Amino acid sequence: MPLDVSHPVLPPPRGDLSAAVLSVLGGAARPPAAEVVRQADPYGDDLQLALYLCYELHYRGFTGVDDAYEWDPVLLAFRGLLEDRFLTALRADATRPRGVDEALAELLVEPVNGTGVSHHLRDEGQLWQLREYAAQRSLYHLKEADPHAWVLPRLWGRAKAGMAAVEFDEYGGGRADRVHARLFADLMADLGLDTAYGRYLDSASAQTLATVNLMSLFGLHRRLRGALVGHFAAVEITSSPGSRRLAQAMARTGAGPAAEHFYAEHVVADAVHEQVVRREVVGGLLEVEPHLADDVVFGLDATGFLEDRLADHLLDHWRAGTTSLRVPLGPSDGRAS
Repeated sequence: MPLDVSHPVLPPPRGDLSAAVLSVLGGAARPPAAEVVRQADPYGDDLQLALYLCYELHYRGFTGVDDAYEWDPVLLAFRGLLEDRFLTALRADATRPRGVDEALAELLVEPVNGTGVSHHLRDEGQLWQLREYAAQRSLYHLKEADPHAWVLPRLWGRAKAGMAAVEFDEYGGGRADRVHARLFADLMADLGLDTAYGRYLDSASAQTLATVNLMSLFGLHRRLRGALVGHFAAVEITSSPGSRRLAQAMARTGAGPAAEHFYAEHVVADAVHEQVVRREVVGGLLEVEPHLADDVVFGLDATGFLEDRLADHLLDHWRAGTTSLRVPLGPSDGRAS
């Protein structure tokens, strides 16, 4: 399969905020007043799509959009308002006061009878649900590790060395065919999905967009480097057992060897990464900057809060026998679901 280097196309708006961003990118109207942003649902489709559009300018951009918009002062000012609305809500809804050691310890213990998405997909998930899950997650996995790479210039010593070591693995250890984004594209091909970068942006739920936006929010702001490290720790600590269940789900449903391999690879890799992140990245950061402890906990909590919202969204729809996507998968997406 050739490497996809295309730019995604702009999606339709989901409300006034995302319409405003699209208008600016088209060289037309200015964004609405700050009061409109303050009244918006911080986790809703409109605000999350508006944020995603702003952030994607720092990654691949969009077809037909001038690269200069990445640093457009009007758009950056509007993005700041969106970020404040999102971040304020997260600090109010996700924060649980406690120390870093206690917060990390909670992630190391899994419930005896788990009821999350990976448990559902392993035990009773159907192939169409695995395809939807991959389509939703493609918004991150086709640029896997990129949002976390923003933090590298903001770390030093043990934290920088540990973070770089983990990122090196995520980027294939120097081998293009083992880059994790490449492996996820192979997974999508096994599932009969379109592997084009950003292809499922219009289909993805607000809950999915929020999980991806969180990484960009933390990664693009130096002041939030502690939160980014907390987010990264949450992902790496919880990844290995969840990936094992997803690999089993792919095997049980006959999804294909590449689909199974993507998660099997993460079972091994992330078990090692978890140790490096806890001891070197988190430990190294707090050794030098102990005042960032609360930010690390906030990153852990915000990640869990948004992942729980996404899990509820997926399971509520699947248990009702309905699609979790805004735009259902169709014949153009490969094998019938």
